[in-house]
Amino acid sequence: MTGTPGAPGAHSTTALHLADEGEAADLAAFLGRLIHYDRAAAVRLQVSGTALAVFGRPPSFEVLAIRTARLAKPYENGLDVTLDVTVSAGELLESIDEPAATLAVPQSVTGPPWAGVLPPRGGWQQVPGLPELDAVRAMLSMAVAEFRSRTEELAPEDRTRGELDRIGREIWSREIGGTGLPVRAAHAAQALGFLRPAGPGRQVAPGESPLALYSSGAWLRLRAPYGSIAVRRAGFGALGVSVR
Repeated sequence: MTGTPGAPGAHSTTALHLADEGEAADLAAFLGRLIHYDRAAAVRLQVSGTALAVFGRPPSFEVLAIRTARLAKPYENGLDVTLDVTVSAGELLESIDEPAATLAVPQSVTGPPWAGVLPPRGGWQQVPGLPELDAVRAMLSMAVAEFRSRTEELAPEDRTRGELDRIGREIWSREIGGTGLPVRAAHAAQALGFLRPAGPGRQVAPGESPLALYSSGAWLRLRAPYGSIAVRRAGFGALGVSVR
């Protein structure tokens, strides 16, 4: 039975067979990074055919992280051909068997509010103006250095959580190249390992940039070699938000 997001006990234990050991290792690394930022993190899984999508929301970045993985065979469970469920990121990580390239889908949990609001499946159009990968990495290094410099210049009595947050919001809310994408989206991609050089199975087509930006409704999506970062340009009530 297909699980309803956030509904405990909505499906029986299901095993997924990933395409290879590399896919299992990459997925485990992504989950480990999510848990580093939030030990109680939940993720929403969507499986259709031979594609697995894992959605997570690392705290403080205010973005949605999306990691996809290839399956060795189409998902099948009775008459259903899709799986959609919210689970504990920690339990999912523990279930991954890298040498066997398998994972067991944990029992569903009551998901956080973001798990019910995902980017649309279609309607994406590429947005021009995004710098190349090396330029984005350099920009992030400069942003981190600026944050450190400005916070170190503060007098001890002024180094409060509120002031640190204010400086951080100012830096990470800046747009990248006039695209509308906030710097924090690229920062999240880097923190989650999405910006590292593409390895086997993650190579881009000749002449294609490893980074690309797309828009659909109120959403922007940064596609990187190892995952995507989605960010909403408006509130929950804006057009283009998919609740499912």
